[in-house]
Amino acid sequence: MASDQVVFLLDVDNTLLDNDRVVADLMRHLERDIGADRQKLYWKYFEDLRSELGYADYLGALQRYRINYPRDFHIVSASLFLIDYSFANRLFPNSLDVIDHLSQLGKTVILSDGDVVFQPHKIESSGLSEAVGGEVLIYIHKETELADIAARHPAPHYVLIDDKVRILAAFKRAWGEKVTTVFPRQGHYAHDAAEVAKYPPPDITIERIGDLVGCELADLMSAAKARS
Repeated sequence: MASDQVVFLLDVDNTLLDNDRVVADLMRHLERDIGADRQKLYWKYFEDLRSELGYADYLGALQRYRINYPRDFHIVSASLFLIDYSFANRLFPNSLDVIDHLSQLGKTVILSDGDVVFQPHKIESSGLSEAVGGEVLIYIHKETELADIAARHPAPHYVLIDDKVRILAAFKRAWGEKVTTVFPRQGHYAHDAAEVAKYPPPDITIERIGDLVGCELADLMSAAKARS
């Protein structure tokens, strides 16, 4: 299969970028500035919003906190902390090398969920957008947007790399052997054994994103056929 006939779809959070560490840093920052009890309130607002919207909205949770505590100006520092955060320092080892290698095998596209402000900022400031030549797709629920993804990036074959087996399974159900699903076991979702057990095994499981450096296209293709 020619390299221009393969599109690599790469997730961001806990796939290319260690988002668990970003969250841990934010928790420490909030606890220092607003205290342990109100830090827990922030995360309650965060989870409430995620339930309502279906994606993580860090800035929205800050705004909801501010509505409830309008005179707590310490929360402003949390907003600046997130905007100024050095996301490039939280890329997993060899993430950019993986993108560079995959770009030699086919087209690389960032495929992410998220809000319309913070997620694009994260992808841009981390250097991931530049690494894929600006080919970035951010949806509310990417697993419901397969037709749009295919229309924007038509190809005979796709390779989806994502830390959530739920997402990998949804793409596999829809596209069958047209997609190779790759599961990097990174982050808290990937290590939730009960959650992982709910879905069929992905075509390929790796321990870290850097394991894809030097991978062969033929191996990725044959894995999809073996699981179909």
